[in-house]
Amino acid sequence: MQKEELLENIAKRLRIHVLNMCTRAGSGHPTTCVSSADLVSCLFFDEMRYNVRDAFDLANDEFILSKGHASALLYAVYAEAGIISFKKLEDYRQFGSPLEGHPVPDMPWIKVATGSLGQGLSAGVGMALAMNMRKLGARVFVLMGDGECAEGSVWEAAALASKLDLSNIIAVLDCNRLGQSGESLHGYEIKKWQQKFASFGWNVFVVDGHDVHMILEALSASRTSHGPSIIIAKTVKGRGVSFLENKEGWHGKALKFDELQKALQELGPMPEVDASKLVASPPKANPEKLAEKSPASPKYKLGDLVATREAFGTMLEKLGVNERIVALDGDVKNSTFSEKFREFYPERFVDCYIAEQNMVGMAVGLASKGFIPFASTFAAFLTRAHDQLRMSAISRSNIKLCGSHAGISIGEDGPSQMGLEDLALFRSLPNSIVLYPCDAVSAEKCTQLLANNEGIGYLRTSRPKTPVIYENKDSFVIGGCKIVRRSFRDKIAVVTAGVTVHEAIKASDVLKKQKKFVRVIDAYSVKPLDEKTIRSVAKKMKVIVVEDHYPEGGLGEAVASLGIPIAHLCVKEIPRSGKAETLMHVYGIDADAIVKECRKLT
Repeated sequence: MQKEELLENIAKRLRIHVLNMCTRAGSGHPTTCVSSADLVSCLFFDEMRYNVRDAFDLANDEFILSKGHASALLYAVYAEAGIISFKKLEDYRQFGSPLEGHPVPDMPWIKVATGSLGQGLSAGVGMALAMNMRKLGARVFVLMGDGECAEGSVWEAAALASKLDLSNIIAVLDCNRLGQSGESLHGYEIKKWQQKFASFGWNVFVVDGHDVHMILEALSASRTSHGPSIIIAKTVKGRGVSFLENKEGWHGKALKFDELQKALQELGPMPEVDASKLVASPPKANPEKLAEKSPASPKYKLGDLVATREAFGTMLEKLGVNERIVALDGDVKNSTFSEKFREFYPERFVDCYIAEQNMVGMAVGLASKGFIPFASTFAAFLTRAHDQLRMSAISRSNIKLCGSHAGISIGEDGPSQMGLEDLALFRSLPNSIVLYPCDAVSAEKCTQLLANNEGIGYLRTSRPKTPVIYENKDSFVIGGCKIVRRSFRDKIAVVTAGVTVHEAIKASDVLKKQKKFVRVIDAYSVKPLDEKTIRSVAKKMKVIVVEDHYPEGGLGEAVASLGIPIAHLCVKEIPRSGKAETLMHVYGIDADAIVKECRKLT
C-alpha cells in the first residue's frame, strides 16, 4: 500500500474513532474533528518526529491543538500512535479520565491546556523559541480553526513569530467555514486568510485539506522555508458523512445511536492499518545542561530610597545566573526595570511589545519546555490577559508575572494606568501565589521566592521610591508576614502591604506619641495569607486593613474571608490624576486616614 493511501486510511480510522467516542460520551464536537482528520494523519504519521515512549524527550516535535474542542481527534491519534490504548477511548469525557472534553495536561503529551480559542499559536511561539534557545532542532505544529482567527491574540502571535524569525513553527489552519452558530469570519474566502498571514511575514501554503498529496507537499515545503509557515487547508466540516457535510447546526453535537450507524455505514469498514509503525522517532537531542545557580543577596542600607519595581529588576538580573530564567516584557522594560536582565542576558530576553495576551501565552509555551519565564508590564495591562492567565493556571504552568505601577500611588498618569484590580485577578487563579513587597529587600526576596516556587506567581510592585525597612539578612517565606511595629499595649492591628506599609508606620509613630498603640503587619504574602498570625492578632485587637486597591478582591477581602471583622481603607471610587501623596490623602489610604480610623476605633 502506498504512503498516501495509508495516510488516507488512518484518517478514515480517526473519523470512525471520533464518531464512536462522541456518541458513547453523549457529547463532543465530531464534525470539527473529522474535518481535520486528513491533516493530523499527515502530521502525526509522516511529518512529525516523536518518541512514543517519552512525552518529555527534548528532541520531540510538539503539537498544540489550538482548536481544543477537537479533543476527540487528538486522543484518537494518540491511540493510533500507540501512546494510549484503544480501550481508553471509551472513557472520553468521563469523570476521572485524562481524556477531557478539551485538552489539559493530565496527559503528559498535552503541554498546554487549550479550548479557550485563539491561544494556541502564542504557546507555540513560546515553545518554538524555547527549542531555539536550547538548540534542540525540533519543531512545533499548531492546529487552528478558522473561527478562532477572529481573536486578536492570534495576530499578536503571528506578528512576533515573524519578528523572531521562527522557522521551526508551522501552523495548520483548518478552514471548514462553519463556526458554532454560523459562518466564520471569512467563510471559504481562503484568499483573505492567505493575504493576512502573508502580510504578517509568514510563508503561506494553500491546500485542499482532504488531499493527502497536497498536504504532504506543503509540509515538505514548509520544512525548508525560512521563517514561520502556515498551511491553510480548505476543508469540509463533517467530512465523510453526507448528512453532516458543510451543514449548520451540528457544531458541538454528538450523533444519536441510529445516526451513528448511518454515518458508519457511509464511511465503510474500519481499515486494517497499524499506524504506530509509521511513527518516526526523533534524532537524539544533546542540549547543554542549563546551569542553575543561586543569585546574590540584596545589598541595601536601612533608609535607602528604592522603588520596589527597581528592586525587582535588580533581582531578575541576579536570577539570570540560573539559565532556566527567561524574561519577557511588554515594551515597558525601562519602567519595570526588566531592562537590567536584558543588558546581561539578551539571548534570554524577549520584547513582546504592547501585546500582553501573546506575552502570557508565550510564557506558558516557554515554561512547558523547562524554562522559568518572568513576564512584566504595568499591573493594569495584565488584566488584558486575564483569559490567558486563567488558562495558564489550568495548564499548571510555571510562569511568573510582575505588575508594576500598581495603585493610585503612581500619581499623575491617572486611572487608566493604575492597577487597582490586579490582586483580585491573581487571587482568583487556582493555586496562585501573590506577593506584594513594600521595600527593596522584600522585593528582591519575594522575586526569588517566586522563582523557586513551582506554579503561577504574581509580584506586585510600586512606582514610588520607598525607604528600606528590612535588613538584608531578613527572611521571607510564601505564606508569611512581618510585624514591623508592636508593643504589649497594642489595641489595634493595621494589616497592610506595599506602599501603604510606610503610611501605617507613619501613623503608628504619630499615635504612639498620643499614647495610642498600633501594631503594623506587613502582609507581603497576600496569597497565601499568614492566617495563623492574623487570626492570633484578631483575637486580641481590632483590625484595620489598608491597601492601594479597589475594595473587591484585594487584601481586605482576603483577611475578611477568615471571618475577621475589619475596617477597610482602600480606593473606593474611580480615582483622578494628581500627585501621589494628594491621591492617597483624598482617597483615604495615607497616614492621616489611618490615624483617623484608629482614633475612631479606640
